[in-house]
Amino acid sequence: MKSKINLQIKKTVLKNGLRLLTIPQKSTRTVTVLVLVKTGSRNEYQGNRGVSHFLEHMFFKGTKNRPTPLDIVEPLDKIGGQYNAFTGEEYTGYFAKVDVDHAILALEWVADIFLNSQLPAKEIQKEKGVVIEELNMHKDIPMSRVDVLWHELLYGDQPAGWDIVGTRESILDLSRKNLKEYVKSQYVASNTLVCVAGNVQAKQIEEQVRKLFSGISTATAKEMEKVTEQQTQPEVLLEYRETDQTHIAFGARGYNLFDEERHSQKLLTMILGGMMSSRLWIVVREKLGLAYYVSTQSLSETDIGYIVTKAGIKNDSVEKAVQAIVKEYKRITRTDVSQDELQKVKDYIKGSMALELESSDDKAFFYGMQELLQREVFTLDDIYDKIEKVSIEDIRKAAKDILRPEKLNLVVLGPFKEKTKFSKLLTL
Repeated sequence: MKSKINLQIKKTVLKNGLRLLTIPQKSTRTVTVLVLVKTGSRNEYQGNRGVSHFLEHMFFKGTKNRPTPLDIVEPLDKIGGQYNAFTGEEYTGYFAKVDVDHAILALEWVADIFLNSQLPAKEIQKEKGVVIEELNMHKDIPMSRVDVLWHELLYGDQPAGWDIVGTRESILDLSRKNLKEYVKSQYVASNTLVCVAGNVQAKQIEEQVRKLFSGISTATAKEMEKVTEQQTQPEVLLEYRETDQTHIAFGARGYNLFDEERHSQKLLTMILGGMMSSRLWIVVREKLGLAYYVSTQSLSETDIGYIVTKAGIKNDSVEKAVQAIVKEYKRITRTDVSQDELQKVKDYIKGSMALELESSDDKAFFYGMQELLQREVFTLDDIYDKIEKVSIEDIRKAAKDILRPEKLNLVVLGPFKEKTKFSKLLTL
């Protein structure tokens, strides 16, 4: 008998349009406060590239109540709290995780940096150097750089294809005016979600949120532009590096967040390379010994989606590895998976999700991101049911639809300058 997960998620929409999600969890001593705003690098344009991420940094530089960076971080350090921020293509988030006794402090702290940051000009100039070093760091890490190149190959010179951090030039060009205009445009009530998970009382949290966020702007946020996708043949992108290992990203365009077929895409991804007993791991690493890491991932955003296999490969074995991956892609489009293999990946996804959602911060992120992007929250049981409904025929249909030659894309980062030989490999 399958046990149901009793989770009392409460959604409240305040009069100003701000949304609040509370997720009580009595079995923990912690509370996580996460404020999400539905804006990210996809909401930028050429004149302010990198502003979403840069603003995330600046929110830790001082508020009216906490005027210095030390004043920002020390209160949570004193109680052993965890805190950070993050930026994606369609979202930005600020969070604090603390012992339950300090829940109100965490809520007030996150609200303060979110609503009252002063964006001091002197700190902006200093932080430009810091962010440029962050950009340099990711460029120097091939596994990170491949992610940027993958988006560049798929989406080109439009926000979906840009590095979230920006470019050196765009970072240097950012001004305090850019930041203030962006906050005014995007950091508004209707675009914002407060998510509180852990050992809390929903009523008490709601009272505090109403008070702390009463001054948030009620302006209408600017929507991001839809991405343009116009691929008609396989594409290859090379970046030459004198590396000891070649890193690749190989995959195809898939389903977005509102397409029910995304569940089939997720299972297809797991079968190909989502775990250590998946097809590509067994073939590329265990049988052929060509890579230290090889994995396949699925992404579904509000209007785009893809699956991508990434691997770090011996420089003299890249063609052999790509051929092996292409062979597995081809096999899954032509031969049905077995019921046992399908059930294995279903059970893996369900089990790993259960393990990942044990803590208050995991719950805040998981349910908060659903509400932010989809304006709907699915429980684990809801998702389990959707996963269980995926059939062998659904996997076959998704494989044939996604893994078509004209949808294939390959990024190669390593000591190679000629892409013709790689283009010839991309035939299914």
